[in-house]
Amino acid sequence: MYNAISSNIWKSFALVAFFVALITGIGYVFAHALESPTILPIAVVVAVISSVGSYYYSDRMVLAVSHAHPATREEHAHLINSVEGLALAAGLPAPSIYVIDDPSPNAFATGRDPKHAVICVTTGLMEKLNRIELEGVIGHEMSHIKDYDIRLMALVAVLAGTVVLMSDWMLRSFWFRGRRDNRNGNAIFVLLALVLALLSPLAATVIQLAVSRNREYLADAEGAMLTRYPEGLASALEKIDQAPEPLKEASKATAHLFIANPLKKADGFLSSLFSTHPPVEERIRRLRTM
Repeated sequence: MYNAISSNIWKSFALVAFFVALITGIGYVFAHALESPTILPIAVVVAVISSVGSYYYSDRMVLAVSHAHPATREEHAHLINSVEGLALAAGLPAPSIYVIDDPSPNAFATGRDPKHAVICVTTGLMEKLNRIELEGVIGHEMSHIKDYDIRLMALVAVLAGTVVLMSDWMLRSFWFRGRRDNRNGNAIFVLLALVLALLSPLAATVIQLAVSRNREYLADAEGAMLTRYPEGLASALEKIDQAPEPLKEASKATAHLFIANPLKKADGFLSSLFSTHPPVEERIRRLRTM
């Protein structure tokens, strides 16, 4: 576990450095391709702001786009008691607890460290799962908090989104400038700009998927050890996977944060290849062999 924590802390710093370099590189290439020196400092400012913002405010961003609201003891006493009990068992400060009003059962954890952590569940999760299953899900999310997965995955969500938006803006600027004054710029930089604009979002997505998939298996195992009942989480994953409705408040940018794919799966090799989560069937199999 301590190796996982140390690894995730270093991965977080490396991830920020990579995305800052990527965004700056995109700005540098487009500055030369469009013969517009102001693009580079703009890209650097965007890279710095997105990195700092994602570190300190990514949890607020995710909660805002998910339309989550704080849980109350009057309405969600059982949820709050379960979270506080498992936090005590894990030796962690009790995280803030939020709820999304949606019939699709799901949950996620976010924040920059255990002292600033949030666990968020949908109303559908509380309605469809029994107490043991709900504790299995919370144990899984508590493991993400303890291992600092929450920081790593939140950084990925915001920074990958920044790369996608930056690439799209640069590409639109390129076509607009090209049509307006017919400048070709440096042919090599023009070619590099097009390649970067097209491939950078794909690279950001691949990193996002790899980070999410690798952490789910470990969180399943550690969550099961925390509750001392792997079947609780296995049964919960079955119910979440069998629920037909997608989560309305989820998006491709936040899907990797949830315990299971909130957008629901589509058949086909490409859908499996670019899935934000490992196969639920394999996760359940591993839990039931513990």
